[in-house]
Amino acid sequence: MLQTRVQVINEVGLHARPASLFIQAANEFQSDIEIRNETAGSDWVDAKSILSVLMLAVEQNHIIELRAEGADAEEAIKALKALIESDFQVN
Repeated sequence: MLQTRVQVINEVGLHARPASLFIQAANEFQSDIEIRNETAGSDWVDAKSILSVLMLAVEQNHIIELRAEGADAEEAIKALKALIESDFQVN
């Protein structure tokens, strides 16, 4: 299982459009991916579920943790971390 931490810099956190983009990206991978709001001390939730991600109430400057397990776990972690660090800029 691979794991990483990342700070959310988006002004609305992981809500609305950023959450939607995050979920879309997570669903491109076969691996099981989970996310938690480290800042709020939340439990791990399914990173491919919009409701679960929204329930984390991730705000700007919160630290989140991502973990993935499966055939494409490394690619998933790298892609999701890059998406968050880019402030959800998609090409």
